[in-house]
Amino acid sequence: MPLTELAVLDRGFVKLVDHMGSDLSVVNAARVSFGKRKETFDDADGKLISYLAEHDHTSPFRHTALTFHVKAPIFVFRQWMKHRIASEFNEISGRYVEFPEDEFFVPGTFRRQAKVNKQGSEGQIDGLDGEQAKEVFLAACRNAVAQYKSLIALGVCREQARCVLPLGLYSEVYWTVSLQAAAHFIRLRTDSHAQWEIQQYAHAVKRMVEELYPNSIKALLDTDRP
Repeated sequence: MPLTELAVLDRGFVKLVDHMGSDLSVVNAARVSFGKRKETFDDADGKLISYLAEHDHTSPFRHTALTFHVKAPIFVFRQWMKHRIASEFNEISGRYVEFPEDEFFVPGTFRRQAKVNKQGSEGQIDGLDGEQAKEVFLAACRNAVAQYKSLIALGVCREQARCVLPLGLYSEVYWTVSLQAAAHFIRLRTDSHAQWEIQQYAHAVKRMVEELYPNSIKALLDTDRP
């Protein structure tokens, strides 16, 4: 049985909901040009997949699809949803549901701003400063959620009350993606320059994809280009 669920961060997860095709689907999509089809996968098919990826013949990889159910902080989805090509997202709506009181991400450690990389971080804040950072973080999140609940109690509509909620709030999406697009997401978001939190989700997606399309994902990650 393929791996279908992995916990990520403190409250998040990645679940495999559905998938279509296999490594064999990729090579059959390629071989239809010659009017050929195979029923079993062999070493020659593995070589064909490597050739397709190496020479940027990527259309056969798009005859596959995966659907994931993902729970992640909103700031993670802000980055994730930049991957729009061959991807489709449907997200839980704060217009329809009221968010719980404690569904926000709390970092295990707080990192320092990188001195050279303006968008990145390095090291961690230790000792009393680290403890104070966590206290400030928790106070801000709890206050935002408390004010959200107060607005709801006052009769303010959910679609307006949600505006005060923090970016660390957890949300949930269904993400359907082709194998080629999944490989592109994995390659970019497992990179050490990506934010650490989204790296954890990309590694979880990678583990699930590798079980379903081992030859294809290896070939695509070895040769995938922007």
